[in-house]
Amino acid sequence: MKEQTCKLCGEGTYSLGTGVLFDEWEELPHGFSTISNSQFTEDYGASGNCNMSTWEPHGDYVASNTDECSATLMYSINLKQEGIVSFDYLYPDNNIGFEFFVQNDQCQPREEESRWMKTTQKGWNHHQVTLTKGNNVLYWKTTAFYLGGDVPKPVLVKKIHVTGVAYTSECFPCKPGTFTSTSGTSTCQLCPKNTFSTRGATSCTPCEQDKYAEPGSSSCTPRPPCTEKDYFYTHTPCDTNGETQMMYKWIEPKICSESVKDSVSLPASGVKKKCPPCNPGFYQTNSSSCEPCPINSYSNGTTCNKCPAGTEAVLGFEYKWWNLLPSNMRTSVMSGMNFDYQGRSGWEVAGDYIYTSAGSSDNDYVVLYLNIPYFSPPHTVAEDGENNVVSRITFVFDMTCSVNCQLFFMVAENSEMSSVIKSWMGTQEKQSYTYQINRNANTTFTWAFQRTKLKEMGRKYTLDMAKIYSINITNAKDGVASWCQPCALGTDSLCVSCPTGNYIDKMTSSCIPCPPNTFLRTYQPYAVEACVPCGPGTHSNDMRTACFSDCLVSVPSGKGQLQYDLSSLPNMTTFVGPPGFTSKGMKYYHQFSISLCGNQGKKLASCVENITGVRGSEDDSWRSVSSYICQSVILPSDATGHKIFLSSQPVSIADRLLGVTTETKFANISSPEDLFPGENAAIKDIVFYFRSNEVTDSCRSGRSTAVRLRCKPLKPGLGLLSPPSSCPEGTCDGCMFHFLWETQVACPLCSEQDYRIITSACQHGVQRTTPMWREPRMCVGGVDLPQPTATICKTTDFWLKVGVSSGVCTALLLTFLTVYFWRKNRSLEYKYSRLMMNAPSKEGELPAADSCAIMEGEDAEDDLIFNNHRSLLRKFMTFSGKRSSDGFDSVPLKSSAGTDMDM
Repeated sequence: MKEQTCKLCGEGTYSLGTGVLFDEWEELPHGFSTISNSQFTEDYGASGNCNMSTWEPHGDYVASNTDECSATLMYSINLKQEGIVSFDYLYPDNNIGFEFFVQNDQCQPREEESRWMKTTQKGWNHHQVTLTKGNNVLYWKTTAFYLGGDVPKPVLVKKIHVTGVAYTSECFPCKPGTFTSTSGTSTCQLCPKNTFSTRGATSCTPCEQDKYAEPGSSSCTPRPPCTEKDYFYTHTPCDTNGETQMMYKWIEPKICSESVKDSVSLPASGVKKKCPPCNPGFYQTNSSSCEPCPINSYSNGTTCNKCPAGTEAVLGFEYKWWNLLPSNMRTSVMSGMNFDYQGRSGWEVAGDYIYTSAGSSDNDYVVLYLNIPYFSPPHTVAEDGENNVVSRITFVFDMTCSVNCQLFFMVAENSEMSSVIKSWMGTQEKQSYTYQINRNANTTFTWAFQRTKLKEMGRKYTLDMAKIYSINITNAKDGVASWCQPCALGTDSLCVSCPTGNYIDKMTSSCIPCPPNTFLRTYQPYAVEACVPCGPGTHSNDMRTACFSDCLVSVPSGKGQLQYDLSSLPNMTTFVGPPGFTSKGMKYYHQFSISLCGNQGKKLASCVENITGVRGSEDDSWRSVSSYICQSVILPSDATGHKIFLSSQPVSIADRLLGVTTETKFANISSPEDLFPGENAAIKDIVFYFRSNEVTDSCRSGRSTAVRLRCKPLKPGLGLLSPPSSCPEGTCDGCMFHFLWETQVACPLCSEQDYRIITSACQHGVQRTTPMWREPRMCVGGVDLPQPTATICKTTDFWLKVGVSSGVCTALLLTFLTVYFWRKNRSLEYKYSRLMMNAPSKEGELPAADSCAIMEGEDAEDDLIFNNHRSLLRKFMTFSGKRSSDGFDSVPLKSSAGTDMDM
């Protein structure tokens, strides 16, 4: 400071100038602090105890928490000039959210592209951020959001380097295990293996013959006696004579001593024996090496044969002989202590299988990689972006474990973060596992084996191992073939691709379209049997690759049919179930995305595994799942005052629509009515039945989903989606999912039977008709309600008057006719009686002449009968009557002699 000049640091020391480096983590360095809190604010009802959830130092690095709390590592520093902060981090598990951000002295965060760190794929990553002059507060924050299963791996941070601080006035000694032999350096070098150093060393001291040391050690460790656990066996490559032999090698790094008492020596190499055949699709050259067969040929591992006419080679890789590691596979070992890759082989070939060798310690990860740059489906497999399975990988393995060893199977696409597809723990019998690939991309398959999670140096469980006997992957580009399959022939007798939805006719080798309402089995496109009929209420799409519902549903009801139109439902909708809580009070939700019908069967529902901030930025590396129905876990969190939601564990629960019906059981899938009580007896629920492709240990047939649509006229639009009250997560067994969708759209279309006509009384000469819906109205759309009508009518008073008048007239007429006929009858009786009185008493006598005088005893009223004065009615009747010349009525009478007489 007095001379105001910079001097070089001496040997064994270093200086960063205006920077500071934190690379020793035996304890938290001065200025660092760690705090913990529940990741959920009071708004979310947090209740867990997170006091013990902190970042912990572990020598070379500091490790985050792994529980359900949020832990933050903070460091505050004042910069004299603009600088940078850089650090190395290992972030292997996406079940933990990891963010790094910087705040100024006003506690305002820096504007950055992304505060969320990307998971690491291959060891440690380096991250760097620019800092401004003045106070800067650095935050490393982790938030775990796993639900059950294995505890996630922690985030590790090391070598935190900050520049722009005050100028240094001293040099720092190299930490133990490092050295520098020159002056004026800014870093110290690691001591190589089997050497050590103390603080401020200028060189490393070799260990004694009976001791060893790992790179960067501060002391040496006595070598234990060699045992059977310190060596492994492998097979040599085939020589020119086609022979191989078993050889034994020491596990590297060799830490045991052969000179110590009770130690064992390396066994002698085995006798030579004939090499196993090449793997299918390869042939053996004169030098006993295996080479792939030419294009359009196949082999069983010995000689290549050309595919017959009308067939094509089925490309892929089938590894079942392990004399040499295939060219597209590699192995490595990742340290379980510092998570560095050690750059040596971890899996060894053994003829019939490949197995895990030992690492430096039992908690090392022994890793095997298989890379397929691209997939090339055969001509018979048509491209279909919705339902195409581009490849399948199947491997046979077993595990032998004395403790809780674990095998992970992972998949990464386009160099993204590997996702754990399946894991096995403990001893496993020989078994096979199949995984299907739905995306044509550069894909890396990874198998990682760990003997124990305990972080202890040494080898105790080297006899614990995993063996893989065979690996078979289909449709691999630049692959080889072990057989040929029939294909469709073009005009030049070469294999051609059939159009989408066409099968291959076995007799003619031509492409035939599948019948309507059937879809094609992609991997069995031969003969019409490859066309599978669609289920009830579904139709095949235009490509004949899947069955879907066009949102127009017809179901039987009594003697007729009920018609439904579900097209007004959204193409994709998302709903969140009721909250759940872990034992520590962590609140989480199950979010479901549903795409029910229409869109030619496209799978529009999508669930992602991501971290969504308040700014809504997205990352292409997020793992997403697309299907008809998918599920993800949503966890609310609080990051620097901003409420965010973390999405995790996306899974498809509906990849195929099986049918749409009102039955409670279909295709071995049940949808019990008692899960959702309250179904209308007249209008039954419509049930959509789905099945997923993914098969798990607990779901041997894959997951299944039943979505009930219930008519609710008072719930317009989207309505309400809900899981069963008895199973709030949507499933009671993890395999069968049930949902109820109550909406007005689920009501049948209206018809003439759904309304009635009401006719009013005739008022003021007008009668009205009013159509009205039957209550309760259980229909929508369809026919419209007819318009009211009005017609002219006669009132009741009018018809009453007409009736009374007609009755009176009729009564008068009847009375008149009765009197008339009664009087006429009297006249006739009178005349008849007079005639009978004048009749002769003996035969042959003529009747006496009638007297014109009134006889004694005759009534005066008789004058009325013979009076010539006649009424108007009588005059009218005379027109049709028969009269004599004297004007009197002529009445025919019969005499006693039987002759007629006119009177």
